Amino acid sequence: MKKLILGVIIVGMLGWAVYDFVISTDANESGASLEDVGTSKGQMAPDFELTTLNGETVKLSDYRGKKVFVNFWATWCPPCRAEMPDMQELYDDTDVEILAVNLTATEKSVEGVAEFVDEYALTFPILMDEEGEVESMYQVNAYPTSYLIDSEGRIGYVSIGAMNYELMVQEFEKMD
Repeated sequence: MKKLILGVIIVGMLGWAVYDFVISTDANESGASLEDVGTSKGQMAPDFELTTLNGETVKLSDYRGKKVFVNFWATWCPPCRAEMPDMQELYDDTDVEILAVNLTATEKSVEGVAEFVDEYALTFPILMDEEGEVESMYQVNAYPTSYLIDSEGRIGYVSIGAMNYELMVQEFEKMD
């Protein structure tokens, strides 16, 4: 009986070692460990793929090598409306990429989002999070929420609530 228990323990440990090796190898191939991906400052931003208002597919990882401003917003949100002109100015005046993730599941209609984009003359990509999957992945609990991501894909700053142009520029200047 003791030999059987010892055998089960050894097989279990060997199985765990193989599993751990495979997981760490997969993580290292992507450039980050699984523990290093998250939504806190200093962590690698979780990758996502969404469709734009224009029907194009966009992945966050496609922007590696560039500074990226990921903003979660909705048309009905007054602070979101307030920061949009500053985001457009940032997009026009700097080399920062903006991915504005619309919380589409909370909207009355996609047409309303398109009207909002036209009204504010927004030229940066508007991504449609129709199922709220990316919102959940990034643990968004308040609108707007923004993640400023450096050129290596690390989160350099997290803002819950509206940001103004000066703060946006100031935080991006701190990043590589």
